[in-house]
Amino acid sequence: MEPGAKSKQPPARNKKDWARILQGVRGTVSYGASLQSYTSFRIGGPAEVLIEPADVEDLRRVMAQARAENIPTFVVGGTNLLIRDGGISGIVVSLKKFKAIRQEPGHVLYAEGGVGMPTLIGYAVRRSLTGLEWGAGIPGTVAGCVVMNAGTRLGEMKDSVKAVRLLDLRGRMRDIPAADIPFSYRRAHLPRGIVVGVWLQLKPGEHGRVEKTVKEYLQYRKDTQPLTLPSAGCVFKNPPHDSAGRLVEAAGLKGVRVGDAQVSEKHANFVVNVGHARAGDVVTLIKKVRAAVKKQSGITLELELKVVGQA
Repeated sequence: MEPGAKSKQPPARNKKDWARILQGVRGTVSYGASLQSYTSFRIGGPAEVLIEPADVEDLRRVMAQARAENIPTFVVGGTNLLIRDGGISGIVVSLKKFKAIRQEPGHVLYAEGGVGMPTLIGYAVRRSLTGLEWGAGIPGTVAGCVVMNAGTRLGEMKDSVKAVRLLDLRGRMRDIPAADIPFSYRRAHLPRGIVVGVWLQLKPGEHGRVEKTVKEYLQYRKDTQPLTLPSAGCVFKNPPHDSAGRLVEAAGLKGVRVGDAQVSEKHANFVVNVGHARAGDVVTLIKKVRAAVKKQSGITLELELKVVGQA
């Protein structure tokens, strides 16, 4: 169930109810925890219940018990995410404890879903493996980058994925070859479930050259994008044969603010949190930008950003 959908909300539950529902869960369980630190935007209301499962079997238990009680679940960890100020009802799952990486024969890396992309790229560089340089500067998790088919001008996730390990809503573990996953612009069309790991097909490279490419591209992104401020990456998808950033800049919107949410002065397709922005500020600013671009160019910008939760 989509947390931000206009659907019937589950009945209110107290900690005694949750203790019964989550009996046997070995991971970390928190009630009413702020989700700000779980997003690159550093914005978001509380989770009704936030769980960091200990391992795959623990995650399977969480999903089974949530399904039995008809409780909605949502996984945090992607970059292009805005959580509304009212937070998320039901169970929010973080894969923070899913941090393992291993190298397999044939220049393949297997990374669990909670591994951060900077960590994974560093692991590949140390082993002189090439194929992930495009991801330099992306702060999201491996699972989040698969789900949204994260990408930059150098490439995207689908270029590296060999297979995805997914725990479906019935608790079945499925290993899905990349050839069976329809990838599109900023989306992997996967069955419903949770990406717990991914196999990445890389190639051998010369260590110094791989490291140099990562450093150069990271510097390019620092020079052209506001990587030092909290953001969710690009807000809008690029329309065919054009750039969303160019359209926003052409509409004179660089630097425009609503509260502490600002259209970046460095890259107009980024909204940055310059202090203590609220999700409501970001949503209002996005509406303002879309209206101005529509008026100036006739183009309706499509969101790349995913907005979830209650207002």
